Amino acid sequence: MLVLLSAFFSATITTLLIIRYQHIHVRYTGDHDTTGIQKFHESPVPRIGGLAIFFGLFFAVAADYFKDINYFIAAGTFLLCMIPAFGIGLTEDITKKAGVKIRLLFTLFSALLVCYVLNIRINSIDVIGIDYLLLNVRFVSIVLTCFAITGISNAYNIIDGFNGLASMVAILALLAIAYVALSFGDILIIHLCLIMIGAIAGFFIWNYPRGLIFLGDGGSYLIGLWIGVLSVYLVSRHKEISPWFALLVNAYPILETLFTIYRRAIHQGKNPGMPDAIHFHTLLYRRILAPAQSRQGDHASFAANAKTSPYLWVLSLIGVAPAMLWWNSTPILMICALIFTCIYIWIYKKIVRFRTPKYLK
Repeated sequence: MLVLLSAFFSATITTLLIIRYQHIHVRYTGDHDTTGIQKFHESPVPRIGGLAIFFGLFFAVAADYFKDINYFIAAGTFLLCMIPAFGIGLTEDITKKAGVKIRLLFTLFSALLVCYVLNIRINSIDVIGIDYLLLNVRFVSIVLTCFAITGISNAYNIIDGFNGLASMVAILALLAIAYVALSFGDILIIHLCLIMIGAIAGFFIWNYPRGLIFLGDGGSYLIGLWIGVLSVYLVSRHKEISPWFALLVNAYPILETLFTIYRRAIHQGKNPGMPDAIHFHTLLYRRILAPAQSRQGDHASFAANAKTSPYLWVLSLIGVAPAMLWWNSTPILMICALIFTCIYIWIYKKIVRFRTPKYLK
């Protein structure tokens, strides 16, 4: 509880200071683009919420020094490995000049650091043939691990489109990881989950529902990388846990990323790194919530923005809940992953074709 509270209050106070003194720094740190295809705010908002997350983690790690030196070393090493990805994300938040490729490389470097420094690797995905390669060819295992962790980090950046969306999805995933770790008495994993939950919660109370501050690339990369590493780390430490647990607990951000790449690169023939306005969360906002709020006479932009995220929190739970229930059964988790994918695609197609189910309205 000490480190969780340290993370929470440190992030809360840092976020408050950023908001309180934004008149000093907002011309550098603010998101001034209010007309972009993925923008839904009406005035410049600081997009350096990731700085609050980082300070929350930093002070929680510092508190570990006085409580348990082993946790201090483990959590401190975790945080140090995240700095390249967080740093390049924060650079983009401030300068708006860090390209997609350079951000991807820095995130990949953080993932590589984790693999070597913490000796974290994916050794199995419960697929015959691939498992043989993972166990016997170290290079293949490292490549897959780095690819998976980097992918999850970028996935959380992609879903960071509305107030409270990425941060609450992250909290749900971390709670699931901590729950399964509790079944094995893995205090280190629980500890690492709780300090990130505390840091995110300290940011969340200022971000949702009013959007007084945004997570930014630095925050989404840091959160996504932390969760990606913990997902792989938990499975690698306990062979009883199915590798598909790590996939299903992050099912929503992963599927959103894969579907985005398919939609842009294959279906539309465009650069998958270019932004568009047809993400799942964007469609929910534009075609369901904003029109509904407008008809009711509410302030459409704010009210619809605040009401978009809970839809995706529920969608995320469709993946997280079975991951928590059947964490040791690969066949069941595979079936659940298939069901989740079908639900996602079915609802997406309905919204795109203006045939939205009544219960979503």
